[in-house]
Amino acid sequence: MEQVVVIVGAGPSGLATSACLSAHSIPHVILEREDVYASLWKKRAYSRLKLHLAKEFCALPFKPHSPDSPTYIPKDMFVDYLDKYVETFNIQPRYHRSVESASYDEADRKWRIEARNLESGAVEVYLAEFLVIASGENSAKYIPELPGLDTFKGETIHSKDYISGAKYQNNDVLVVGCGNSGMEIAYDLSTFGVPTSIVIRSPFHVVTKEIVRLGMVFSKYVPVGIVDFMAVWMSKIVFGDLSKYGIHRPKEGPFFLKAAAGRAPVIDVGTIGKIKSKEIKVVPAISNVNGKKVYFDDGTKREFDVIVFATGYKSLANNWLKDYDYVLNEEGMPKNDFPHHWKGEKNLYCCGLSRRGLFGVSMDAITIADDIKKVVGDKKNK
Repeated sequence: MEQVVVIVGAGPSGLATSACLSAHSIPHVILEREDVYASLWKKRAYSRLKLHLAKEFCALPFKPHSPDSPTYIPKDMFVDYLDKYVETFNIQPRYHRSVESASYDEADRKWRIEARNLESGAVEVYLAEFLVIASGENSAKYIPELPGLDTFKGETIHSKDYISGAKYQNNDVLVVGCGNSGMEIAYDLSTFGVPTSIVIRSPFHVVTKEIVRLGMVFSKYVPVGIVDFMAVWMSKIVFGDLSKYGIHRPKEGPFFLKAAAGRAPVIDVGTIGKIKSKEIKVVPAISNVNGKKVYFDDGTKREFDVIVFATGYKSLANNWLKDYDYVLNEEGMPKNDFPHHWKGEKNLYCCGLSRRGLFGVSMDAITIADDIKKVVGDKKNK
């Protein structure tokens, strides 16, 4: 099947790219492994989740959030927004298509994409002039290899599959990972009265949603160093010295780290207060696991019934994209630095891999569609 553009993935990145291509009347198809668009949001987001950034930074192209929606949008409201987005732009992904291979044919100067139809079992072949990777940063859950983890007698779960702390009442739970997901899950567990501990190993910034919102606005007008100074100063006023609770601040500022390394600050939802009140216990890195006993680097040990791994994700694009090095590195992330990350060689693009959330998704989708329009136009004019 010949296509002008093939988009792999029907998450927000794929939907946004589709809308932008449609605005330019560029034919395209979206291939999606799941049976629904935005499957991570619709099937695997925990109940308490809200967008961490203000709504003005979380809209997809051509459709701002309504003025009467809350500043920080809950998960279910964002899913409704995506439903309306798909309806508005008549986006029609092809579901149950698992892309198994994509390679560039030098002779035809086109991308050859092989996708298995998971319903029929047949392999479908698509030929496209342009290929857009929109499968997202959160393709596959990552669980670190811990000595003895296979002997653990309790339940292990990844944050991708976590729904609510209500299920874990009367259990001792250890959360591994102190990013936004880990800290929010620890808070959720604690609100249900679950005895909760969280592993904190590395330094990180703690901020409020309001500090992030102010920082993003000021970033348009002043250097990042000044924004970071303001953010750290406000964080100190709000939270005080957190080092006595095992939380240490990095030397670099939060907005610099986000821009340079994709490391987001922790946006507090109430977890810090529970850590201060000792409702949530902070523990150091895990050295090994034996049965239900977890041993820590400081020589202590404790028994747990459940371990929740909020340890992030890894991209799977390199598994099927045979010529990934046109745009991606060995970890499946863009090989070019921001803001040049979105375009590779041979008309290969990636959307939503800039580690800048939905704001980055929108920027990528608009830029990619505009570039494809330009390439198509230049070709017609020759």
